Amino acid sequence: MVIDLLSAHASVRKYKDITLSKEEVLELIRAGQHAASSHFVQAYSVIYVTDVEKRKKLAEFAKNPQQILSAGAVLVFCADYCRLKKAANLVGKDIDFSSAESVLVGSIDVALFAQNVAIAAESKGYGICYIGGVRNAPEEISELLSLPNGVAPLFAMTIGVPDEANEVKPRLPVEAIIHENSYNTDKYDELIPKYDETMNDYYLSRGSNRKDAAWSDSMADFLEVPRRTHMKDFLKKQGFEFN
Repeated sequence: MVIDLLSAHASVRKYKDITLSKEEVLELIRAGQHAASSHFVQAYSVIYVTDVEKRKKLAEFAKNPQQILSAGAVLVFCADYCRLKKAANLVGKDIDFSSAESVLVGSIDVALFAQNVAIAAESKGYGICYIGGVRNAPEEISELLSLPNGVAPLFAMTIGVPDEANEVKPRLPVEAIIHENSYNTDKYDELIPKYDETMNDYYLSRGSNRKDAAWSDSMADFLEVPRRTHMKDFLKKQGFEFN
């Protein structure tokens, strides 16, 4: 069942030396295209990186050599208003994608599209991992991939035949996620400490990379200071003004 497939997701960080064919990749991309899209703008593009030297540079810029260099396929997902601008120009018009809403629409479209690709890949027995490290060096990666104004790389995805199986991380209890009719902060005082215990048990008992840690501490450390603050200036340079 699809629900079982979704519930079994775990990021794959080590792949067998098996390359996906272009036909297989195109099949996954076509499945991705059937995701919902705001007003059907389809404000996304994906760069399929097959050139060996470009893949090496991408791995260097994203600071993720193990996955990017070993995967059976590497895709870079981008918010894309360049194609929409071209479409408007062809009918004698122009567009304005400088608003914060346009940034949100592009980001959401990309995420929905990519998740469809991920589910399609896992349905065929492949493993995947999202690579947010692309945002470590967006300007360098944009130059590497010849991305024009109106296009911004948001993340990559590695796809391949898993060479190891990772345990599924316990998610937050559904009670922490769902709020019926109005938002309830009070329940967190009980639910978060229980979840910290669950995650600590998971980290101490998993097959590799064991550590004594809890979710709250990890998230506090992760979000204590702003991350990748260069992204605002980069997006502005690419035409996303946040007006």
